[in-house]
Amino acid sequence: MRALVWDGTVARVVDRDPPSATAGMAVVEVRCAGICNTDLEIVRGYMGFRGTLGHEFVGDVVDGPAAWRGRRVVGEINFACGRCSTCARGLGRHCPARTVMGIVGADGALAERVAVPVANLHAVDERVDDEEAVFTEPLAAAFAILEQVRVAPGTSALVFGDGKLGLLIAQVLQQAGARVLAVGKHEEKLALLRARGIATELLRLDPTDEAAGAADRQGAWAGEPAELVVEATGTAEGFARAVRATRPRGTLVLKSTVAGLSSVHLAELVIHEITVVGSRCGLFEPALRALGARSVDVRSLVTSRLPLERAAEALGAAAAPGALKVLVTR
Repeated sequence: MRALVWDGTVARVVDRDPPSATAGMAVVEVRCAGICNTDLEIVRGYMGFRGTLGHEFVGDVVDGPAAWRGRRVVGEINFACGRCSTCARGLGRHCPARTVMGIVGADGALAERVAVPVANLHAVDERVDDEEAVFTEPLAAAFAILEQVRVAPGTSALVFGDGKLGLLIAQVLQQAGARVLAVGKHEEKLALLRARGIATELLRLDPTDEAAGAADRQGAWAGEPAELVVEATGTAEGFARAVRATRPRGTLVLKSTVAGLSSVHLAELVIHEITVVGSRCGLFEPALRALGARSVDVRSLVTSRLPLERAAEALGAAAAPGALKVLVTR
């Protein structure tokens, strides 16, 4: 089969042996896969991964238990052991022995076929088409915030980052009743949120910091601080800005996964008694319900579509300034 493989130096489409349905596994023929910022960070060195890239997908089960064959599915990306104390607590996403599709120790979905634990499969409602279903994993990551943080009606929320995940997070928080302000650098992306009644603002730096160094300017925030701040810029520098935008005793949610290191000044967190929450994967059920109800707009986030043979080109397209979701189709 054909697959987009990262060898530590270059990502290219190559021939690989197809996966088999070993015990507890199913083989999914991929209809559509998405490229996200984590994939881009992997080719910059994140997690030291080698193998087939990709973890956002929708496809058809072609091998595995009879009850699943022929069904259109999406799949959770953390392959847990199912036996440890962490798994027993329902936290397979944090299983210490887990592998992670296309990220840690398991081949990904930018391929003709991918092997997925049966326990990770979710059937897709016929009302949800492929280009919507492929957003299940990142949308679940947006809903994860509601698992971790209580968002009461009227909560003031700042979302930094107008990339794919930031746009999804802003919509999810708005549905939860928060008063959302989305802050980004791209007017055309922010316009997608304004069309759904979400307030937006182009990132502006505090003019008093103009004489400061570049790192300090990156950390400036000239607007009002909020009770809940989500950092989803995909940059190491965004942390300082998000800290300064969080009210005393507020909550800062970190969503960015980046290959680089960030210089963190902890004093502000202590002085202002800020709660910091790392947030990663989420449950698929809320995401699938939202897609079925079309309560979250994902179609507007699709920038381009390329066939698997051009998947390396798709990776480059996803890294281009202003790009949103690039899809790879069969």
